[in-house]
Amino acid sequence: MGDILAGLIDLERGSASSETLTRQLYDQLRTGILSGALPPGHRLPSSRDCAKQLGLARNTVSAVIDQLAMEGYLEIAQGRRPTVAAAERKALLTGRNIAAKKAKPIALSRWAERVRKSDWPFVNSGPPQPLATVLADARLFPHDIWARCLRRAARRAPTGDPAINRTSLRTVLLRHLVEHRGVRADARQIIIMPSAQAALELIARVLLDAGDLAWVESPGYGGARAALDAAGASVRGIALDRGGLVFRGRRDRPRLIFVTPSHQHPTGRLMPVSRRQQLLGFANEIGAAIVEDDYDSEFHYDGRPVAALQGLDDNDRVFYVGTFSKSMFSDVRSGYAIVPPDLADLFEKAQRHGSHIVPAPVQDALAEFIDDGHFAAHIRKMTRVYRGRRDHLLQALRTHAGDHLTIEPPAGGMQLLAYLNPQYDDRTISARLAKLGVTARPLSIHFTGPASDQGLFMGFAAWNEQEIDKAAAIIGQVLRDTATPRGGGSRKRNCR
Repeated sequence: MGDILAGLIDLERGSASSETLTRQLYDQLRTGILSGALPPGHRLPSSRDCAKQLGLARNTVSAVIDQLAMEGYLEIAQGRRPTVAAAERKALLTGRNIAAKKAKPIALSRWAERVRKSDWPFVNSGPPQPLATVLADARLFPHDIWARCLRRAARRAPTGDPAINRTSLRTVLLRHLVEHRGVRADARQIIIMPSAQAALELIARVLLDAGDLAWVESPGYGGARAALDAAGASVRGIALDRGGLVFRGRRDRPRLIFVTPSHQHPTGRLMPVSRRQQLLGFANEIGAAIVEDDYDSEFHYDGRPVAALQGLDDNDRVFYVGTFSKSMFSDVRSGYAIVPPDLADLFEKAQRHGSHIVPAPVQDALAEFIDDGHFAAHIRKMTRVYRGRRDHLLQALRTHAGDHLTIEPPAGGMQLLAYLNPQYDDRTISARLAKLGVTARPLSIHFTGPASDQGLFMGFAAWNEQEIDKAAAIIGQVLRDTATPRGGGSRKRNCR
């Protein structure tokens, strides 16, 4: 009996092992039981004898025996030595043998399968690289002011307040959106969310059943397509012209229409007021909801900005989505949605149900940051900076790649689209650029359905002039070195 135990137990002491003696003894006794080295009915030495044989404290041995007994590996009784359990061990071994067989995979929901198949988000490993899109330049954000707002909000953090959408933030945010974006709403219609993407997902869950038809722009924002598809919608890409979504003459009748009218993602085009009014009339006629993503509308460089589509809506069909991550910096992790008044209570209930909640101190800090004028001042400053960076990127691309690209300078926003000459494959170009430290999303992945154009989608907001120059030079070199035939003519496009 002692020989068996001595042959099973080999304890490492001192710095030789990172495990405690208690853990080592437990693991080795359990392994002996499961392997059959300590067979059913085998009696172990008493805790006193075991401690003496192994050179351990009796309390250590007693603790291990009690734990193994509680788990069903040993049987203990007053005045008797611990005995290896029989029936329980057999059940344990049976479970182990079953686990050793090839197991069937865990069944996933349809939602999970749709998420798995999604090609969104566009992911690069490692930190962001020039010219990654949808990023603000956090280096120029007034972090000290923001930190003071956060500290004050944390000290004043409410306890037991049931409000998940803080009145202070709703009020000042509405004032900003009315003044700068022309929205029409009451403060209670604003739902504060952890991100604009979370708002899109919540809207999709509330409005759509599996199989419902949803329209998205093509090319368009992949996050909207992913959210609608995950909700089970039948997502259909609708082509664009220079005025935006082309819906006249279509016979299909969507339940939801997703648009980015102020700065179309990714083309940067502006939907004119006449097309907006036609879209509102169409949605009202067929009973469809419109989701307006106004993701980077704070930054406008040429001409006068057009008011939000939501502000033109007289029939409460538009769901307006915005975010602070573009106007401030990405780690703010806060967005919002303006929902129709009759649905405000339902959306807040759904928000609670999904725990899409922004902490109260963050909301209060945002409210102070906006109310004290820091938000507007930062937007004014960054509008000047981003305009300069947009112009610099345009010039750098003309210099290094002007014979290979066609660019429509965006009137606003934080990124631009450069169309490739037809001999190039944008996915190939994007992959080669990524290996050289430049991020340029391929236009073709933004289409829902067949891609009708090839291009590179590039951000300028987060990158200074030196970073832009270096990236543009790499783009030019890659385009000169790469020419994948695509079976078409050799039509030439130039930056303009």
